[in-house]
Amino acid sequence: MSVVTFREMQETLVALLGRQVMGPDEVGELAEYLLGFFGYGTEVVDNVLQPDDRDVFYMLEEEGLLSTRQEEVLVTPGRLWRLHYWILRVDHVKRALQKAGDEAEEHEVLYENMADEVWVRRQAS
Repeated sequence: MSVVTFREMQETLVALLGRQVMGPDEVGELAEYLLGFFGYGTEVVDNVLQPDDRDVFYMLEEEGLLSTRQEEVLVTPGRLWRLHYWILRVDHVKRALQKAGDEAEEHEVLYENMADEVWVRRQAS
């Protein structure tokens, strides 16, 4: 199983939510908040979430970072217990990081190929 580090989570959130939506401190807090639930795992039982937590998870599900699954367990004959899980989509995290890295490389190549005249600022007359 692949582990998502704090740095990876932070960079993924910046890539998904953009720098305009949240500042660096807020993104760091959200990354820490999420990893507080998932730790080194990829699933969280919905029962441990408070309503405010669940709202955040729904928002991140819309961004593709989380998904859900359901399991039914037979408790006693004729009685089912439904468990709901939130799943951290590690594959999506890794893809978002790769895409952000590719875009950064494209920008780097673009700037490297610009002529020196482009970088010179006009001096006031």
